[in-house]
Formats: sequence, structure tokens, C-alpha cells
Amino acid sequence: MNMTVELFDSIINTSQDCVFWKDNKRRFLGVNQAFLDFYGFESADVLIGKTDEDMGWHNDPEPYKQDELRVLSGVSTYKVHGKCMIRGVERDIIASKRPLYEGDRIVGLVGSFIDITDVLRRQGKAGARRDIYTVEKLRRIPYFDKMLDDTALDEILDPLTGIISRVCAMGFVHSLMASGTPFSFSIIDLDNFKFINDTFGHSAGDTVLKAVTGSLAEALGENGIVGRFGGDELMMIDLRDTDLPSMQEFFRSLYEDGSILRQNIHLDTGSTYVTCTSGCASFPADADNFSDLFAMTDKTLYLGKSRGRNCYVIYQPDKHHDIEIKKLVKHNVCDDMINMRKLFEQGQTLREKLRSVLAFLTDFLRISDLYFAGMDDRLHSAADEQLDADVSGIPALIGDEPYITGCVSDMEKECPQLAGTLASLGLGSAMIVRVGGVNDTNGWLICGVNRRYRLWQENECALMYFLSTLIHGWLLTEGRNSGR
Repeated sequence: MNMTVELFDSIINTSQDCVFWKDNKRRFLGVNQAFLDFYGFESADVLIGKTDEDMGWHNDPEPYKQDELRVLSGVSTYKVHGKCMIRGVERDIIASKRPLYEGDRIVGLVGSFIDITDVLRRQGKAGARRDIYTVEKLRRIPYFDKMLDDTALDEILDPLTGIISRVCAMGFVHSLMASGTPFSFSIIDLDNFKFINDTFGHSAGDTVLKAVTGSLAEALGENGIVGRFGGDELMMIDLRDTDLPSMQEFFRSLYEDGSILRQNIHLDTGSTYVTCTSGCASFPADADNFSDLFAMTDKTLYLGKSRGRNCYVIYQPDKHHDIEIKKLVKHNVCDDMINMRKLFEQGQTLREKLRSVLAFLTDFLRISDLYFAGMDDRLHSAADEQLDADVSGIPALIGDEPYITGCVSDMEKECPQLAGTLASLGLGSAMIVRVGGVNDTNGWLICGVNRRYRLWQENECALMYFLSTLIHGWLLTEGRNSGR
């Protein structure tokens, strides 16, 4: 069936979600019937060509503007909690947005949202929230002390986690900028949160969010606030650690503590190890306005994600000024495979071929070396000569799988010699990929990083698997005759 304009309109207008689409200037191009019904409009003519600011839908429009500018840079957002005014009444919504492409060029965005006001009110009545910030704690901060004179605590806190709501946290940020108060601004993303929800259920996801936000707020103490940016993203405003050395030391403690940004959380249906990725920049050292500060923080967050997550990146002008988010987010795996094939074909022997692709993989996977373990249990390094190392435990560890990833320490019980070898190479987390099939295996590729927990992404595993097929094909043809 071909998608006609009539069919598209029928699908969009029967959706119960409010759907809209905009141009690259954030001006409305169209909306569906649910959107019109939500705002009480008879037709879309009243908003075509206008922005959210023109319509006056938000008490503080800046966060929503920044969200859409972020989407127009190439980043999709999913289930972000926000508020909007509807006939003089503020309502809670959850919105998702993604960029619209024409070829490689972003020409606009499309989004949808649902009203969750009544759901949140029921949750509040059920006492599902544990307030991390009390009136007494917030009274110590002048901005919130003044706000509490005419605003209830419930209107300041996030309904689920009990930390500061997005709107109030952003208001605090702007007040600090207005007064010239130095602070560091961080966005913290829970790694693979969708997997937790899908595996253990959304109530387990809520438990994880509460555990991480509670421990993070406790670690920061009276030195700032932790707010919920939206979904599984948190923000941290730190008034104490504003220079690079102190920010590095604080983040190091957050990640090494074992109960804050890396922690094992027990659930009703099991347990899960949770990690986070953080991006951070400071005011006014890095930026003197919010747009630039947010862009720098967002850039470092996505750089951390591209490095395998479970890490923090603090903005440094000499390192991060020229990095583009679009290039970090929109990896084209096919192009990467084509580039790697060209590099692979430059070498004559296996070591030369591994050395040819090493620089590319170092940049893509953030690894320091690439290893090939042959069926003779000898280990070859792309960077150095043959190594005297015991890798005989690989077949038992990998079994029938095409590849495995995991912590080296977790391999120790089943394969102590192999784990010892990998540890001696400085690897804390490793990926091992079979070269060939189960019945015609002719070796394994090994790479890794020094930190214990690394979340290997699907495109990274796919690229290493592709390299294994190149090696297997070469070994079956020229490799056996030309020498390694």
C-alpha cells in the first residue's frame, strides 16, 4: 500500500496523542486533530507560522526553546516532562521530538505529547514520592526561600523523584547567571534506562531513578541542587566545584564511590547494575550565557556517550571547542564499514592489516590496541610484536556466540588464565569477537578499555564483527599462503 496524503492525514488525526510539526525556525507547519482539541482550536490557522513563545504556552519558555534547538541540531528527545498553559491552567505533559531530514539536511522537527496531569495528581495523593528537598533545606537557598513565600513545596519538586523540577531548577540557573554567581552545570543521563524498564518493568525504573537521584543529591549536599531535566536525564547545579581540578575531583568521587553514579540496585524482580554518563561545563569560565553553557554541557554529554557511556566529560575549550553533536550522534555504520574495508586492504600481512585499522578503531571505540588470538593460542598485537600470553580459555568462554562483552573480573571464575592475560594488558572491560563460524573458527579479535564497566554499543559490536568477517575471508584465500 502506498502512503497517500489522505492516508497520512487519517493516521495522524486518529491518534490520541497531540502531534505537531515545525520548520527549522521552530514555527508551526501543522498539527493533528487531538492537538486542536487539547487547546480548543477550531483550525490550525491560529498557530501556523508561530512559535511556542508567540502562543504564550509556557511560563518559562527558555527550556522548551533549548529542547527544540537541541532537536534541530540532530538529537531526538523521548518522554520529556514539561508544563504548558491550557485556557489559563497549567498542565503536565510528556513530549517526544525528533528532527525531520531532507537528505542530510535538517529542515524541521516533529513531536507529540500527552497530558499526564491527572496521573501525577493521583501519584501525589498516594504518597509515592519521597521528598529529598524539604522546606527547611530549600529555605537556605535565597532563590528558593523567596519562592517558598508564595509557592507550595509540591510545585517546586518533581512528582516522582522528590528532587527539584525542571522549571524551578532552570529558574535557579538563570537567577545565578543574573547575579553573576559562579557554578558548574551538569547533565547526567542514566545509561540504557529503557533496557531497565523493558526488562524489569516501569516500577523498577522508578525505583532506579529514585535511588540515583537520592544518592546524588545527598553527595552534593548543601553545595547546590539536583533537578530532573526530563525522563532519565538529571541536572546538577554545583556552587562549590567550579574550576576544572575541583570538578574533576568531585566527579571522580561520584563515580568511584560505588553507591552514586555507579551502583547495584536491588529490585523486587532482581537486581541491576546502574551506570551514568555525565557532561559538565561552568559559568562564567566556559560560557557567560545559558545557550552557550547548555550547548557545551550537551556536547560533553554526547561525547561521553560516544566513548562507551559510564563516564564523565568536563568541558575544556582546547579539547572540545570544535566537536559537533550531529557528528557524534549520527554515526553511519555503513560508511564506517566502507572506510574500514579500505584501510584493511592496505596491509599485506595480518599484522599490517590490523595496524592499518587500529587508528580508525582507536578513534571510534576509544581503545588503545587491537589483538588477534590465533588457534595456536598465540596473541598478536596490532601495535606491537607477538605477545607471550595465555589465551587458551577463549573457546570455553565464548561458546557458540559470535561475540561477547563484559568485565574482565567477571571472566576470572570461568577462565582465570584468560582473565589474567587481559588484566595484564590493562583491560578492565573487553570485547571478544569470533573470526569465522562455530565450525570453522580461525581466531578471535580482542579489544577493550581500562575501566571495568564499559557499555559496548550495538554499532560498535557490529563494526568489530564486520572486521572479523574481513579477516576470515582473507585467511581463507590469501592469508594461509602469504603468511601472517
